[in-house]
Amino acid sequence: MKHSRAAVLLACCTSACSGFDRQSAVDPAGPQAESIEHLFVFMVVIAVVVYIAVIGATIAIIRRRKATDEDPRSPSREASAARAIKLAIGVVVPVLFVLLVYDFSVGRSVNAMTNTPMLTVELTGHRWWWEVQYEDPIPQNRVRTANEMHIPVGRPVNVKLASHDVIHSFWVPNLAGKKDLIPGHVNEVIIQADKPGVYRAQCAEFCGAQHANMSMMVVAESPERFSKWIASQRQVPAPPVDTLAARGQTVFEGGQCAMCHAVASTRAAASIGPDLTHVASRLTIAAGTLKNTTANLGGWIVDPQGIKPGVDMPSNALSPTDLRALLAYLRTLQ
Repeated sequence: MKHSRAAVLLACCTSACSGFDRQSAVDPAGPQAESIEHLFVFMVVIAVVVYIAVIGATIAIIRRRKATDEDPRSPSREASAARAIKLAIGVVVPVLFVLLVYDFSVGRSVNAMTNTPMLTVELTGHRWWWEVQYEDPIPQNRVRTANEMHIPVGRPVNVKLASHDVIHSFWVPNLAGKKDLIPGHVNEVIIQADKPGVYRAQCAEFCGAQHANMSMMVVAESPERFSKWIASQRQVPAPPVDTLAARGQTVFEGGQCAMCHAVASTRAAASIGPDLTHVASRLTIAAGTLKNTTANLGGWIVDPQGIKPGVDMPSNALSPTDLRALLAYLRTLQ
């Protein structure tokens, strides 16, 4: 048992989540992020100009003071300082006003609601994972998943933000700005991806020990591929036909897993942890901490505290046989 556990944990460490590093505010893939990038570039240009002006003014003042010390007929230091202050105010105030106006205009454009029919997603922050639900007027068509959000390219998505515990902050740098998730209050942010890809979202508000490991993948895909994905998520996984996987379902429903997780059409219906109905189809596990491989999943089940200290998920002392069966079952949940 010890040898098996060590091998699994070693596999986890050597295959940690990588390859999903498209996370940059200067690589916009949507209109909101593009507006923010333009504001950033504008502010950098203004800052460089102001910096050069300040350095130039400082050099000029030093030279004038030197000339004043050498020539008694030169204007006094007080008069020179007063002129310098007036000049600084005359330059800085208009610049700050322009920045303020531009900043407000970008903020209004980023937060503006659109008349285009939108997909609505409810995003709830937990310590330290993301719960994702897709709204639908037909209750049985609602989709519940975790740590992964699929969106159609070219369509605005209204994301309703809520927190289950403390303040979190949702940020997909390539698609939009930051927005807080506040307990007892629902915020909204609109995101849109104009380019297909996998974009990494991050909690941008310190929320505890594993704040840095609270990320999520936003998968932007064509409307056709998105429709197929949402339809597949509404399907109930078929019961396992393989003997090993069937034993794994028994292990799942009869052990600690069913006390926190849910899988559709089974006796597991808890909501403390992520819904695992389609866990095998996700790119990552543990909120973006590990790639979703069998080895990583086994290591996460056996010793989550060794991978992500402080999470609510307890260690599971499974025998090698039960662990293999459980993994075989979980891999069937596509």
